[in-house]
Formats: sequence, C-alpha cells, structure tokens
Amino acid sequence: MARRRRGISINGWLAVDKPLEITSSTVVNQVRRLLDANKAGHGGTLDPLASGVLPIAFGEATKTVAYVMDGSKSYRVTLKFGEARSTDDAEGEVIETSDHRPTEDEIKAVLGEFIGEIQQVPPKFSAIKVNGKRAYDLARRDEDVVLKPRPILIKDLRLVEMPDRDHAVFDVVSGKGAYMRSLARDIALRLGTVGYIAALRRTSAGPFSEENAIPLQELLEMDPEEVMKKMLPVETALDDIPALALTEVEAQRLSSGQPVGLLPVAKRNALENPVVQDEIVCAMLHDRAVALAEINGGEIRPVRVFNL
Repeated sequence: MARRRRGISINGWLAVDKPLEITSSTVVNQVRRLLDANKAGHGGTLDPLASGVLPIAFGEATKTVAYVMDGSKSYRVTLKFGEARSTDDAEGEVIETSDHRPTEDEIKAVLGEFIGEIQQVPPKFSAIKVNGKRAYDLARRDEDVVLKPRPILIKDLRLVEMPDRDHAVFDVVSGKGAYMRSLARDIALRLGTVGYIAALRRTSAGPFSEENAIPLQELLEMDPEEVMKKMLPVETALDDIPALALTEVEAQRLSSGQPVGLLPVAKRNALENPVVQDEIVCAMLHDRAVALAEINGGEIRPVRVFNL
C-alpha cells in the first residue's frame, strides 16, 4: 500500500531571504513545517556562507523548479585578495598567500575576459560527482580531486567598490552552473595574486529578487495565513516561457495527457505569441497554468501537467 503523504496541499512560490550559516535545505524544511506543506523544494542551492534570494516551490510549483535553476542569477561578490583557501571561501584553510594587491584600474582592465561564455573549473569542495562520488566528500578525505573545466556564461561583471586594498566588491549576472567561488579565485589569479570569496549574496534568481524576498526570521514569526498571502503563483517561474491561451475543451485534453491541434490555438494566439516548432510553452486556461507543453508537428503535446 502506498505511503500516505503528510501535510496539506499548497501550490506556489515563496522567495525567502536566506541568512548566513544555515543550509538551503534547512530553510526549506523550516518553512515547509510552518505551513504544514506536503511538498516543497528550492530553486537553487545557496551555500551556508551565502545569503540572499532562495526561491521555495510548493506542490505543483516544484514542476517548474528547473526553469528557475536554468535562469539568470545575480550576485554581490566580495573578493579578498592575498589568501587562497581550500574551499575558495572563508570556511577553508589558507593554502597560499601573496603580498600583491591589484589596483582598481588593473581589475577593470581584465574583467572583460570573464564576460561571455568562458571555461571554469568548479571548486573542489562542490557537489559535482567524480566517479559517482561528490567532490566535497573526496576533498574532505584529502583524496585527489581533478575537476575538468566546463563552459559557463557570465552575462555581466562589474566592479562596484574597493573598500580597502584587500577587498573588491563585484556585481555579477550569471547563467546556470556558474560558481562564484571559482570566478573570484580566477580573477585573483589573473591579477597575479590569490584570493577567495569573503562574502556572497544572491540578489536575484530568475523572476525572484530581493524586492519580493522575505527574511527567513520574519517569515517564521508570521502566522501561516499571513504567509499564504505572500505566496506567488506557480506561473511565476515561467515568466520567460511563451503562454498560449486554450479553450475549456483543449485544456481538458491536455490535462488528461492528450495532445491538441496546433492550428486553432496558433490562430487565436498568433498576434501576441508566435508559435515556434519544438518550443516549450505554458498552456493556460484564463489565468491558470494547465501544462508545460511542446510544439511538435501539428500538435501541442503535454510535457508536465499541473493539477491546479
């Protein structure tokens, strides 16, 4: 007999402002218990030493998590020059030092090299798997960890300030899979010194930003009914995906896993949302998401159906 899932059915998103020294999973569990929700997950891990925007998906919104994780993210990064750390952040041991400190002009001169699609070696203390094992587990056992460079996208990188000769603060906009710890490490090396991230804050993740993020402690002190008023709809994570309006009959077919004909839907939506072959769209009935669907041949085929 199937195990009964505990908790109540809640569908939507909350943007939480995660504090320092707590894991993303702990934040999810605390908020899930507060609401007695039966299903929750987050839209991209933040390390314990990082603060900022942590989107939490509930219920049917968990089906859209990948679109947040694949989307753009913005960070405020503080790089400390003069020390390399084993973890590339303040948690690790000092493994190398340097007396060289770059000037503001020197920093600005190299930033262009880190914008666009670049090759990046992830930190040894990361969740990437090496021969089936997490890299951080191997690194903690002092086993040799060799991670291959991989392409990542840095959309924007700007020097914000240099509060003193040991620190530089940057604003970064990145794509999926970019490690800010590696970026800080590599900028320092390019400048002829060493460095690590002394502070990291995520300022946005996809459509979620500091403006709509609620500090965790404030959230935990709220009445659950008040928290529910802050809940954002499932569709929030799909802002960048074209939406197609359906009729009641078409919505019912997609909801039951059946395709619908493309031509009548395309005619109704052509002016606002041109249809592209093989594109993923959000099929909508009025203001409710019915399914994530794929344009394939002359049909719209459901990929993930929402039970809302």
